[in-house]
Amino acid sequence: MGKPEDPAKRRQAFVAQELAASAEVKRRIAASCTGPILLAVDALVRALGAGKKVLLCGNGGSAADSQHLATEFVIRMNPAIKRPGLPAIALTTDSSMLTAGANDIGYDNVFARAVEALGGKGDVLIGISTSGKSESIIRAAAAAREKEMTTIGLLGGDGGALKALVDIAIIVPSADTQRIQEGHITIGHILCGLAERELFA
Repeated sequence: MGKPEDPAKRRQAFVAQELAASAEVKRRIAASCTGPILLAVDALVRALGAGKKVLLCGNGGSAADSQHLATEFVIRMNPAIKRPGLPAIALTTDSSMLTAGANDIGYDNVFARAVEALGGKGDVLIGISTSGKSESIIRAAAAAREKEMTTIGLLGGDGGALKALVDIAIIVPSADTQRIQEGHITIGHILCGLAERELFA
């Protein structure tokens, strides 16, 4: 019999493996997503420069990303850039609205209803879905189109149905939900940071 595997080395190997996998997906994002990322920045700069707002939505971890990115727009990304707050609303934060919507009109409609109520012509919707198949995000994108908003999808896998429904699809080239989520928050930081620089620096 061989020596038993060292638990400490096994843990270290897992850490190294996860970090390497994350870094590899980031390299793929750089190779395949730079074009749509820059298109999304252009759309955000155009809208925010005209006094329009950004709405964000997602489910689960993507709901948390929506809140995170809305905060970056409202507060700031770069502390060296002194600027006013930018109008951004995460549609995932109002528990009364979400639970009433789920109870009264069905959960699949809650974000679409919020877009109907809060969105306006020229605003931007950022819909976040690791699969591109989330029905609540699909319906929100459709509602945003009816309001003549620009739609941006932060997606993963093959982009799902949302790929064809949004104006700008940024698809993280991975099928691993964790890696897609890590890519989404990195891309979101780039969107916020570059829009902030172009508007105020």
